[in-house]
Amino acid sequence: MDSNNWDLVIAGGGLGGCAAALSACANGLRVFLTEETEWIGGQVTSQGVPPDEHEWMEEFGSTKRYRNYRNKVRETYLNNLKVKKAGEHFNPGNGLVSSICHDPRVTLHVLNEMLLPYVLTNQLTIALNTKAVSVERKESTIDYMNVENVKTGTVSQVAAPYFIDATEAGDILPLANIEYVTGAEAKSETGEAHALDIADLEDIQAFTYVLGMEYCEGENHTIPEPEMYNFWKEFHPEIWPDKLLSLYAPHPITKEKREYTLFREKSGFPLWEYRRIFAKELYDTELKAGDITLMNWPQNDYFLGNIYDVTNEEKEKHLNGGKQLSLSLLYWLQTEAPRPDGEKGYPGLKLRKDIFDTEDGLAKAAYIRESRRIKAEYTIVEQDVSPDFNEGKTGKKYEDRVGIGSYSIDLHPSMTGRNYVDIPALPFHIPLGALLPKDADNLLAGCKNIGTTHITNGCYRLHPTEWNIGEACGALAAFCLKNRIRPKAVRENKQKLAEFQNELRKDGFELEWPEAFYEKDEADF
Repeated sequence: MDSNNWDLVIAGGGLGGCAAALSACANGLRVFLTEETEWIGGQVTSQGVPPDEHEWMEEFGSTKRYRNYRNKVRETYLNNLKVKKAGEHFNPGNGLVSSICHDPRVTLHVLNEMLLPYVLTNQLTIALNTKAVSVERKESTIDYMNVENVKTGTVSQVAAPYFIDATEAGDILPLANIEYVTGAEAKSETGEAHALDIADLEDIQAFTYVLGMEYCEGENHTIPEPEMYNFWKEFHPEIWPDKLLSLYAPHPITKEKREYTLFREKSGFPLWEYRRIFAKELYDTELKAGDITLMNWPQNDYFLGNIYDVTNEEKEKHLNGGKQLSLSLLYWLQTEAPRPDGEKGYPGLKLRKDIFDTEDGLAKAAYIRESRRIKAEYTIVEQDVSPDFNEGKTGKKYEDRVGIGSYSIDLHPSMTGRNYVDIPALPFHIPLGALLPKDADNLLAGCKNIGTTHITNGCYRLHPTEWNIGEACGALAAFCLKNRIRPKAVRENKQKLAEFQNELRKDGFELEWPEAFYEKDEADF
Protein backbone atom coordinates (compact mmCIF):
# COMPACT_ATOMS: atom_id res chain seq x y z
CA MET A 1 0.00 0.00 0.00
CA ASP A 2 1.48 3.33 -1.09
CA SER A 3 0.63 5.63 1.82
CA ASN A 4 1.90 8.76 0.09
CA ASN A 5 -0.02 8.55 -3.15
CA TRP A 6 -3.62 9.17 -2.08
CA ASP A 7 -5.45 12.42 -2.66
CA LEU A 8 -8.26 11.50 -0.30
CA VAL A 9 -8.81 8.96 2.47
CA ILE A 10 -12.42 8.10 3.32
CA ALA A 11 -13.10 6.26 6.56
CA GLY A 12 -16.40 4.40 6.28
CA GLY A 13 -17.93 2.69 3.26
CA GLY A 14 -21.59 3.47 3.87
CA LEU A 15 -23.73 5.52 1.52
CA GLY A 16 -21.91 8.73 2.39
CA GLY A 17 -18.51 7.14 1.92
CA CYS A 18 -19.42 5.48 -1.38
CA ALA A 19 -20.95 8.70 -2.72
CA ALA A 20 -17.84 10.62 -1.69
CA ALA A 21 -15.64 8.10 -3.49
CA LEU A 22 -17.74 8.30 -6.68
CA SER A 23 -17.60 12.08 -6.71
CA ALA A 24 -13.91 12.34 -5.86
CA CYS A 25 -12.89 9.71 -8.41
CA ALA A 26 -15.01 11.34 -11.12
CA ASN A 27 -12.98 14.49 -10.41
CA GLY A 28 -9.71 12.65 -10.90
CA LEU A 29 -8.67 11.99 -7.30
CA ARG A 30 -6.96 8.81 -6.10
CA VAL A 31 -9.01 7.55 -3.19
CA PHE A 32 -8.53 5.08 -0.34
CA LEU A 33 -11.82 3.90 1.18
CA THR A 34 -12.12 1.79 4.33
CA GLU A 35 -15.08 -0.29 5.44
CA GLU A 36 -15.20 -2.10 8.77
CA THR A 37 -17.52 -4.88 7.56
CA GLU A 38 -17.35 -7.13 4.50
CA TRP A 39 -19.91 -5.00 2.63
CA ILE A 40 -19.93 -1.43 1.43
CA GLY A 41 -23.28 0.38 1.53
CA GLY A 42 -23.88 1.00 5.23
CA GLN A 43 -27.47 1.42 6.25
CA VAL A 44 -28.85 -0.04 2.99
CA THR A 45 -26.65 -3.17 2.95
CA SER A 46 -24.72 -4.22 6.05
CA GLN A 47 -27.39 -2.67 8.32
CA GLY A 48 -30.40 -3.77 6.29
CA VAL A 49 -32.47 -0.59 6.08
CA PRO A 50 -34.16 -0.02 2.68
CA PRO A 51 -34.09 3.57 1.40
CA ASP A 52 -36.30 5.89 3.43
CA GLU A 53 -37.08 8.76 1.10
CA HIS A 54 -39.28 11.82 0.65
CA GLU A 55 -42.45 11.80 -1.43
CA TRP A 56 -41.03 13.70 -4.43
CA MET A 57 -38.04 11.42 -4.97
CA GLU A 58 -39.19 10.09 -8.33
CA GLU A 59 -39.28 13.65 -9.73
CA PHE A 60 -36.61 15.64 -7.90
CA GLY A 61 -34.88 16.07 -4.58
CA SER A 62 -31.58 14.18 -4.93
CA THR A 63 -28.29 14.23 -6.78
CA LYS A 64 -27.94 12.78 -10.27
CA ARG A 65 -25.72 9.96 -8.96
CA TYR A 66 -28.30 8.99 -6.35
CA ARG A 67 -30.97 8.79 -9.08
CA ASN A 68 -28.57 6.68 -11.13
CA TYR A 69 -28.11 4.36 -8.15
CA ARG A 70 -31.90 3.99 -7.78
CA ASN A 71 -32.31 3.29 -11.49
CA LYS A 72 -29.65 0.60 -11.35
CA VAL A 73 -31.40 -1.09 -8.42
CA ARG A 74 -34.58 -1.36 -10.47
CA GLU A 75 -32.69 -2.47 -13.56
CA THR A 76 -31.07 -5.29 -11.58
CA TYR A 77 -34.49 -6.78 -10.84
CA LEU A 78 -35.91 -6.14 -14.30
CA ASN A 79 -32.87 -7.66 -16.02
CA ASN A 80 -32.50 -10.71 -13.78
CA LEU A 81 -35.99 -11.75 -12.69
CA LYS A 82 -39.22 -12.41 -14.53
CA VAL A 83 -41.26 -9.42 -13.49
CA LYS A 84 -44.99 -9.73 -14.18
CA LYS A 85 -45.72 -6.01 -14.27
CA ALA A 86 -43.12 -3.37 -13.63
CA GLY A 87 -45.21 -0.19 -13.68
CA GLU A 88 -43.80 3.33 -13.95
CA HIS A 89 -41.92 3.22 -10.64
CA PHE A 90 -41.23 -0.43 -9.98
CA ASN A 91 -41.03 -1.23 -6.26
CA PRO A 92 -39.20 -4.61 -5.95
CA GLY A 93 -40.63 -5.42 -2.54
CA ASN A 94 -43.87 -3.47 -2.81
CA GLY A 95 -42.99 -2.16 0.64
CA LEU A 96 -44.64 0.78 2.38
CA VAL A 97 -41.58 2.70 3.54
CA SER A 98 -40.25 3.46 0.07
CA SER A 99 -40.99 3.12 -3.63
CA ILE A 100 -37.78 1.13 -3.96
CA CYS A 101 -37.79 -1.44 -1.12
CA HIS A 102 -35.26 -4.09 -2.11
CA ASP A 103 -32.83 -6.77 -0.99
CA PRO A 104 -29.59 -5.42 0.60
CA ARG A 105 -27.55 -7.61 -1.74
CA VAL A 106 -28.86 -5.69 -4.72
CA THR A 107 -27.50 -2.38 -3.45
CA LEU A 108 -24.21 -4.13 -2.68
CA HIS A 109 -24.08 -5.31 -6.30
CA VAL A 110 -25.03 -1.87 -7.67
CA LEU A 111 -22.52 0.09 -5.59
CA ASN A 112 -19.71 -2.28 -6.50
CA GLU A 113 -20.67 -1.91 -10.14
CA MET A 114 -20.74 1.89 -9.91
CA LEU A 115 -17.30 1.95 -8.26
CA LEU A 116 -15.81 -0.77 -10.46
CA PRO A 117 -14.33 1.49 -13.19
CA TYR A 118 -12.21 3.28 -10.58
CA VAL A 119 -11.21 0.03 -8.87
CA LEU A 120 -10.10 -1.53 -12.13
CA THR A 121 -7.86 1.42 -12.96
CA ASN A 122 -6.37 1.50 -9.45
CA GLN A 123 -7.75 4.97 -8.87
CA LEU A 124 -9.82 3.64 -5.96
CA THR A 125 -8.76 1.13 -3.33
CA ILE A 126 -11.49 -0.33 -1.11
CA ALA A 127 -10.15 -1.87 2.09
CA LEU A 128 -12.88 -4.12 3.52
CA ASN A 129 -12.82 -5.40 7.11
CA THR A 130 -10.70 -2.35 7.89
CA LYS A 131 -11.06 0.46 10.40
CA ALA A 132 -9.01 3.42 11.60
CA VAL A 133 -7.30 2.76 14.92
CA SER A 134 -5.27 5.94 15.38
CA VAL A 135 -4.85 9.35 13.80
CA GLU A 136 -1.82 11.62 13.71
CA ARG A 137 -2.82 15.26 13.93
CA LYS A 138 -0.67 18.38 14.02
CA GLU A 139 -2.57 21.45 15.14
CA SER A 140 -5.60 21.64 12.80
CA THR A 141 -4.27 19.25 10.16
CA ILE A 142 -4.50 15.46 10.02
CA ASP A 143 -1.31 13.94 8.64
CA TYR A 144 -2.19 10.26 8.46
CA MET A 145 -4.31 7.44 9.79
CA ASN A 146 -3.32 4.00 10.94
CA VAL A 147 -5.85 1.46 9.74
CA GLU A 148 -6.22 -2.14 10.88
CA ASN A 149 -7.60 -5.15 9.09
CA VAL A 150 -9.95 -6.58 11.72
CA LYS A 151 -9.55 -10.10 10.34
CA THR A 152 -5.74 -10.28 10.20
CA GLY A 153 -4.70 -7.59 12.66
CA THR A 154 -2.42 -6.01 10.05
CA VAL A 155 -1.92 -2.27 10.58
CA SER A 156 -1.07 0.10 7.70
CA GLN A 157 -0.55 3.83 7.45
CA VAL A 158 -2.47 5.98 4.94
CA ALA A 159 -1.77 9.64 4.28
CA ALA A 160 -3.51 12.21 2.09
CA PRO A 161 -4.14 15.96 1.85
CA TYR A 162 -7.80 15.37 2.77
CA PHE A 163 -9.80 12.96 4.93
CA ILE A 164 -13.52 12.29 5.22
CA ASP A 165 -15.10 10.74 8.29
CA ALA A 166 -18.00 8.76 6.82
CA THR A 167 -18.14 6.19 9.63
CA GLU A 168 -21.53 5.34 11.08
CA ALA A 169 -20.78 6.85 14.48
CA GLY A 170 -18.17 9.52 13.73
CA ASP A 171 -15.36 7.22 14.87
CA ILE A 172 -12.55 9.45 13.54
CA LEU A 173 -13.55 12.37 15.75
CA PRO A 174 -12.27 10.99 19.08
CA LEU A 175 -9.22 9.42 17.40
CA ALA A 176 -8.24 12.80 15.96
CA ASN A 177 -9.26 14.72 19.09
CA ILE A 178 -11.82 16.68 17.07
CA GLU A 179 -14.46 18.41 19.17
CA TYR A 180 -17.84 16.72 18.94
CA VAL A 181 -21.25 16.49 20.57
CA THR A 182 -23.29 13.49 21.68
CA GLY A 183 -26.82 13.28 22.99
CA ALA A 184 -29.26 16.11 23.41
CA GLU A 185 -28.50 19.81 23.75
CA ALA A 186 -30.30 22.17 26.13
CA LYS A 187 -32.77 24.87 25.10
CA SER A 188 -30.33 27.45 26.41
CA GLU A 189 -27.74 26.25 23.86
CA THR A 190 -29.89 26.00 20.74
CA GLY A 191 -33.16 27.82 21.40
CA GLU A 192 -35.02 24.82 19.98
CA ALA A 193 -38.61 24.36 21.07
CA HIS A 194 -38.18 20.59 21.47
CA ALA A 195 -34.74 20.59 23.07
CA LEU A 196 -34.34 19.45 26.68
CA ASP A 197 -34.29 21.93 29.53
CA ILE A 198 -30.98 20.42 30.61
CA ALA A 199 -28.48 18.90 28.17
CA ASP A 200 -28.04 15.13 28.39
CA LEU A 201 -25.05 13.48 26.69
CA GLU A 202 -26.69 10.05 27.10
CA ASP A 203 -29.94 10.98 25.36
CA ILE A 204 -29.06 9.09 22.17
CA GLN A 205 -31.54 7.32 19.91
CA ALA A 206 -32.04 3.57 19.92
CA PHE A 207 -30.09 1.35 17.57
CA THR A 208 -31.49 -1.72 15.82
CA TYR A 209 -30.23 -5.09 14.66
CA VAL A 210 -32.17 -5.93 11.52
CA LEU A 211 -32.93 -9.46 10.31
CA GLY A 212 -34.60 -10.81 7.20
CA MET A 213 -37.40 -13.37 7.19
CA GLU A 214 -39.53 -15.17 4.63
CA TYR A 215 -43.05 -16.39 5.28
CA CYS A 216 -43.61 -20.02 4.32
CA GLU A 217 -47.24 -20.88 5.03
CA GLY A 218 -47.72 -24.34 6.54
CA GLU A 219 -44.05 -24.89 7.38
CA ASN A 220 -42.21 -24.81 10.70
CA HIS A 221 -38.99 -22.80 10.86
CA THR A 222 -38.99 -21.99 14.58
CA ILE A 223 -35.51 -21.02 15.77
CA PRO A 224 -34.03 -22.26 19.08
CA GLU A 225 -35.15 -20.16 22.03
CA PRO A 226 -32.74 -17.17 22.31
CA GLU A 227 -30.70 -17.02 25.51
CA MET A 228 -32.27 -13.71 26.63
CA TYR A 229 -35.80 -14.58 25.56
CA ASN A 230 -37.27 -14.68 29.07
CA PHE A 231 -35.87 -11.21 29.79
CA TRP A 232 -37.23 -9.65 26.62
CA LYS A 233 -40.54 -11.50 26.85
CA GLU A 234 -41.27 -9.83 30.20
CA PHE A 235 -39.66 -6.46 29.45
CA HIS A 236 -42.18 -3.60 29.75
CA PRO A 237 -40.58 -0.15 29.35
CA GLU A 238 -42.21 2.72 31.23
CA ILE A 239 -42.65 4.61 27.95
CA TRP A 240 -44.40 1.64 26.30
CA PRO A 241 -48.15 0.90 26.43
CA ASP A 242 -47.54 -2.85 26.68
CA LYS A 243 -44.66 -5.30 26.81
CA LEU A 244 -42.03 -4.61 24.16
CA LEU A 245 -42.68 -8.04 22.60
CA SER A 246 -46.28 -7.36 21.66
CA LEU A 247 -48.28 -5.94 18.80
CA TYR A 248 -48.61 -2.59 20.54
CA ALA A 249 -46.33 0.44 20.59
CA PRO A 250 -46.67 4.19 21.14
CA HIS A 251 -47.89 6.19 18.17
CA PRO A 252 -44.77 8.21 17.20
CA ILE A 253 -46.67 11.51 17.18
CA THR A 254 -49.49 11.19 19.73
CA LYS A 255 -47.78 8.58 21.99
CA GLU A 256 -51.16 6.85 22.27
CA LYS A 257 -51.36 3.06 22.24
CA ARG A 258 -51.15 1.91 18.63
CA GLU A 259 -52.04 -1.57 17.45
CA TYR A 260 -49.96 -3.37 14.86
CA THR A 261 -50.70 -6.51 12.93
CA LEU A 262 -48.23 -8.86 11.31
CA PHE A 263 -50.18 -9.26 8.07
CA ARG A 264 -53.33 -7.58 6.79
CA GLU A 265 -55.47 -9.96 8.80
CA LYS A 266 -57.38 -7.22 10.59
CA SER A 267 -57.19 -3.48 11.18
CA GLY A 268 -53.86 -2.14 12.38
CA PHE A 269 -50.53 -1.15 10.90
CA PRO A 270 -49.19 -4.12 8.83
CA LEU A 271 -45.61 -4.67 10.01
CA TRP A 272 -44.88 -7.25 7.33
CA GLU A 273 -45.43 -4.82 4.47
CA TYR A 274 -43.53 -1.94 6.01
CA ARG A 275 -40.03 -2.97 4.88
CA ARG A 276 -40.95 -5.87 2.59
CA ILE A 277 -38.12 -6.45 0.09
CA PHE A 278 -39.59 -9.28 -1.99
CA ALA A 279 -43.26 -9.48 -2.99
CA LYS A 280 -43.83 -12.86 -4.65
CA GLU A 281 -46.92 -11.58 -6.49
CA LEU A 282 -44.65 -9.39 -8.66
CA TYR A 283 -42.55 -12.22 -10.07
CA ASP A 284 -42.75 -15.47 -12.01
CA THR A 285 -40.41 -17.85 -10.23
CA GLU A 286 -39.69 -21.49 -10.98
CA LEU A 287 -39.30 -22.38 -7.31
CA LYS A 288 -41.79 -21.74 -4.55
CA ALA A 289 -40.96 -18.42 -2.93
CA GLY A 290 -42.58 -16.47 -0.10
CA ASP A 291 -42.63 -12.79 0.67
CA ILE A 292 -39.53 -11.48 2.46
CA THR A 293 -39.39 -8.57 4.87
CA LEU A 294 -36.76 -6.88 7.02
CA MET A 295 -37.45 -6.53 10.74
CA ASN A 296 -36.81 -2.92 11.70
CA TRP A 297 -39.84 -2.15 13.81
CA PRO A 298 -40.63 -0.34 17.08
CA GLN A 299 -40.48 -3.69 18.89
CA ASN A 300 -36.78 -4.30 18.16
CA ASP A 301 -35.39 -0.83 18.83
CA TYR A 302 -32.73 -1.29 21.52
CA PHE A 303 -32.55 1.61 23.99
CA LEU A 304 -30.90 0.15 27.10
CA GLY A 305 -27.42 1.49 26.37
CA ASN A 306 -25.21 3.23 23.85
CA ILE A 307 -22.46 1.52 21.83
CA TYR A 308 -19.90 4.30 21.37
CA ASP A 309 -17.84 6.26 23.89
CA VAL A 310 -18.18 3.33 26.30
CA THR A 311 -15.86 0.51 27.35
CA ASN A 312 -15.49 -2.48 25.03
CA GLU A 313 -17.22 -4.62 27.65
CA GLU A 314 -20.18 -2.24 27.77
CA LYS A 315 -20.32 -2.03 23.98
CA GLU A 316 -20.38 -5.82 23.57
CA LYS A 317 -23.03 -6.11 26.26
CA HIS A 318 -25.38 -3.77 24.40
CA LEU A 319 -24.59 -5.15 20.94
CA ASN A 320 -25.44 -8.62 22.22
CA GLY A 321 -28.57 -7.24 23.87
CA GLY A 322 -29.68 -5.71 20.58
CA LYS A 323 -29.09 -8.99 18.75
CA GLN A 324 -30.96 -10.94 21.38
CA LEU A 325 -33.89 -8.52 21.22
CA SER A 326 -34.34 -9.04 17.47
CA LEU A 327 -34.00 -12.82 17.73
CA SER A 328 -36.39 -12.86 20.68
CA LEU A 329 -38.95 -10.87 18.73
CA LEU A 330 -38.70 -13.39 15.89
CA TYR A 331 -39.09 -16.31 18.32
CA TRP A 332 -42.09 -14.61 19.96
CA LEU A 333 -43.70 -14.10 16.57
CA GLN A 334 -43.08 -17.76 15.71
CA THR A 335 -44.41 -19.16 18.97
CA GLU A 336 -46.57 -16.75 20.95
CA ALA A 337 -47.87 -13.87 18.84
CA PRO A 338 -51.69 -13.77 18.97
CA ARG A 339 -53.41 -14.63 15.68
CA PRO A 340 -56.86 -13.46 14.53
CA ASP A 341 -57.97 -17.11 14.37
CA GLY A 342 -57.34 -17.50 18.11
CA GLU A 343 -54.18 -19.54 17.68
CA LYS A 344 -50.69 -18.42 18.68
CA GLY A 345 -47.54 -17.99 16.64
CA TYR A 346 -46.45 -18.04 13.03
CA PRO A 347 -43.97 -20.94 12.78
CA GLY A 348 -43.78 -20.40 9.02
CA LEU A 349 -41.57 -17.34 9.57
CA LYS A 350 -38.17 -18.40 8.26
CA LEU A 351 -34.98 -16.61 9.28
CA ARG A 352 -33.15 -15.94 6.01
CA LYS A 353 -29.48 -16.15 7.01
CA ASP A 354 -28.40 -15.87 3.38
CA ILE A 355 -29.60 -12.27 3.07
CA PHE A 356 -26.77 -10.93 5.24
CA ASP A 357 -24.50 -13.96 4.95
CA THR A 358 -24.16 -14.22 8.74
CA GLU A 359 -24.28 -17.23 11.08
CA ASP A 360 -26.99 -15.74 13.29
CA GLY A 361 -29.02 -14.29 10.41
CA LEU A 362 -28.71 -10.75 11.72
CA ALA A 363 -27.38 -7.79 9.76
CA LYS A 364 -23.60 -7.45 9.65
CA ALA A 365 -23.79 -4.26 11.70
CA ALA A 366 -26.23 -2.44 13.95
CA TYR A 367 -28.26 0.36 12.41
CA ILE A 368 -27.06 3.46 14.25
CA ARG A 369 -29.45 6.37 13.95
CA GLU A 370 -27.50 8.98 15.87
CA SER A 371 -23.78 9.51 15.51
CA ARG A 372 -21.25 11.67 17.28
CA ARG A 373 -21.67 15.11 15.69
CA ILE A 374 -18.93 17.61 14.88
CA LYS A 375 -18.82 21.06 16.41
CA ALA A 376 -19.25 22.65 13.03
CA GLU A 377 -18.76 25.98 11.37
CA TYR A 378 -22.56 26.01 11.22
CA THR A 379 -24.95 23.91 13.28
CA ILE A 380 -28.42 23.20 11.89
CA VAL A 381 -31.13 23.87 14.47
CA GLU A 382 -34.84 23.16 14.63
CA GLN A 383 -35.64 26.77 13.73
CA ASP A 384 -33.97 26.24 10.34
CA VAL A 385 -36.44 23.57 9.27
CA SER A 386 -39.56 24.16 11.35
CA PRO A 387 -42.74 25.46 9.65
CA ASP A 388 -43.21 27.63 12.74
CA PHE A 389 -40.11 29.69 11.89
CA ASN A 390 -40.10 29.72 8.08
CA GLU A 391 -42.49 31.18 5.56
CA GLY A 392 -43.12 29.28 2.37
CA LYS A 393 -42.55 25.63 1.57
CA THR A 394 -38.90 25.12 2.51
CA GLY A 395 -36.62 25.67 5.44
CA LYS A 396 -33.74 28.13 5.64
CA LYS A 397 -32.08 28.66 2.26
CA TYR A 398 -28.43 28.82 3.25
CA GLU A 399 -26.09 30.88 1.10
CA ASP A 400 -23.56 28.02 1.24
CA ARG A 401 -26.02 25.23 0.38
CA VAL A 402 -24.63 22.09 -1.26
CA GLY A 403 -27.79 20.03 -1.59
CA ILE A 404 -31.39 19.48 -0.54
CA GLY A 405 -33.41 16.88 1.32
CA SER A 406 -36.65 16.26 3.12
CA TYR A 407 -37.84 14.21 6.06
CA SER A 408 -39.78 14.89 9.24
CA ILE A 409 -37.93 15.24 12.53
CA ASP A 410 -38.18 11.58 13.54
CA LEU A 411 -36.40 10.64 16.77
CA HIS A 412 -36.77 7.11 18.12
CA PRO A 413 -36.85 6.35 21.87
CA SER A 414 -33.59 7.21 23.56
CA MET A 415 -31.14 5.55 25.91
CA THR A 416 -32.41 7.75 28.78
CA GLY A 417 -36.01 6.55 28.43
CA ARG A 418 -37.37 9.46 26.42
CA ASN A 419 -40.16 8.52 24.03
CA TYR A 420 -40.52 9.32 20.32
CA VAL A 421 -40.12 12.88 19.08
CA ASP A 422 -41.90 13.14 15.74
CA ILE A 423 -42.60 16.68 14.53
CA PRO A 424 -42.95 18.37 11.13
CA ALA A 425 -39.95 19.64 9.20
CA LEU A 426 -40.04 21.54 5.93
CA PRO A 427 -38.06 20.33 2.92
CA PHE A 428 -34.60 21.61 3.70
CA HIS A 429 -31.20 22.59 2.31
CA ILE A 430 -27.79 21.25 3.32
CA PRO A 431 -25.33 23.95 4.42
CA LEU A 432 -21.65 23.50 3.62
CA GLY A 433 -20.78 24.87 7.05
CA ALA A 434 -22.37 21.83 8.70
CA LEU A 435 -19.80 19.58 6.98
CA LEU A 436 -16.79 21.51 8.30
CA PRO A 437 -15.38 20.92 11.82
CA LYS A 438 -14.38 24.11 13.60
CA ASP A 439 -11.05 22.71 14.73
CA ALA A 440 -9.83 20.83 11.65
CA ASP A 441 -8.75 22.10 8.23
CA ASN A 442 -8.56 18.92 6.16
CA LEU A 443 -11.24 16.68 7.67
CA LEU A 444 -14.81 16.68 6.35
CA ALA A 445 -17.93 15.13 7.89
CA GLY A 446 -19.50 12.80 5.34
CA CYS A 447 -22.28 10.91 7.11
CA LYS A 448 -24.63 11.42 10.09
CA ASN A 449 -21.79 13.16 11.96
CA ILE A 450 -22.41 16.61 10.44
CA GLY A 451 -23.28 19.71 12.45
CA THR A 452 -26.86 18.95 13.43
CA THR A 453 -28.38 18.99 16.87
CA HIS A 454 -30.00 15.98 18.50
CA ILE A 455 -33.30 17.33 17.16
CA THR A 456 -32.29 18.05 13.55
CA ASN A 457 -30.37 14.79 13.30
CA GLY A 458 -33.87 13.33 13.06
CA CYS A 459 -34.40 14.74 9.56
CA TYR A 460 -30.81 14.79 8.19
CA ARG A 461 -29.97 11.12 8.85
CA LEU A 462 -31.82 9.39 6.00
CA HIS A 463 -30.43 7.75 2.86
CA PRO A 464 -30.62 10.41 0.11
CA THR A 465 -29.41 13.13 2.47
CA GLU A 466 -26.47 11.05 3.66
CA TRP A 467 -25.59 10.34 0.02
CA ASN A 468 -25.77 14.06 -0.85
CA ILE A 469 -23.57 14.94 2.13
CA GLY A 470 -20.92 12.40 1.19
CA GLU A 471 -20.98 13.28 -2.49
CA ALA A 472 -20.57 16.98 -1.67
CA CYS A 473 -17.56 16.14 0.52
CA GLY A 474 -15.88 14.24 -2.31
CA ALA A 475 -16.51 17.13 -4.70
CA LEU A 476 -15.22 19.65 -2.15
CA ALA A 477 -11.96 17.77 -1.62
CA ALA A 478 -11.41 17.75 -5.38
CA PHE A 479 -12.26 21.46 -5.68
CA CYS A 480 -9.90 22.37 -2.85
CA LEU A 481 -6.99 20.42 -4.34
CA LYS A 482 -7.59 21.88 -7.79
CA ASN A 483 -7.79 25.46 -6.51
CA ARG A 484 -5.25 25.11 -3.69
CA ILE A 485 -7.73 26.40 -1.17
CA ARG A 486 -8.96 25.10 2.18
CA PRO A 487 -12.62 24.11 2.70
CA LYS A 488 -13.34 26.92 5.15
CA ALA A 489 -11.93 29.44 2.68
CA VAL A 490 -14.33 28.14 0.01
CA ARG A 491 -17.20 28.92 2.32
CA GLU A 492 -15.84 32.32 3.32
CA ASN A 493 -14.93 33.49 -0.21
CA LYS A 494 -18.14 34.34 -2.10
CA GLN A 495 -16.51 33.99 -5.50
CA LYS A 496 -15.02 30.57 -4.73
CA LEU A 497 -18.26 29.44 -3.09
CA ALA A 498 -20.19 30.41 -6.23
CA GLU A 499 -17.65 28.57 -8.41
CA PHE A 500 -17.95 25.45 -6.26
CA GLN A 501 -21.75 25.56 -6.30
CA ASN A 502 -21.76 25.98 -10.08
CA GLU A 503 -19.55 22.90 -10.40
CA LEU A 504 -21.98 20.98 -8.18
CA ARG A 505 -24.93 22.00 -10.35
CA LYS A 506 -23.12 20.93 -13.51
CA ASP A 507 -22.42 17.58 -11.84
CA GLY A 508 -26.08 16.92 -11.09
CA PHE A 509 -26.54 18.37 -7.61
CA GLU A 510 -29.82 20.13 -6.81
CA LEU A 511 -29.07 23.11 -4.59
CA GLU A 512 -32.57 24.54 -4.62
CA TRP A 513 -35.98 22.95 -4.68
CA PRO A 514 -37.13 23.24 -8.32
CA GLU A 515 -39.91 25.52 -9.53
CA ALA A 516 -42.16 22.51 -10.07
CA PHE A 517 -42.06 21.96 -6.33
CA TYR A 518 -43.38 25.45 -5.55
CA GLU A 519 -45.99 25.27 -8.31
CA LYS A 520 -47.75 22.33 -6.69
CA ASP A 521 -50.95 23.04 -4.82
CA GLU A 522 -50.88 23.33 -1.05
CA ALA A 523 -53.03 20.19 -0.94
CA ASP A 524 -50.08 18.21 -2.29
CA PHE A 525 -48.06 18.84 0.81
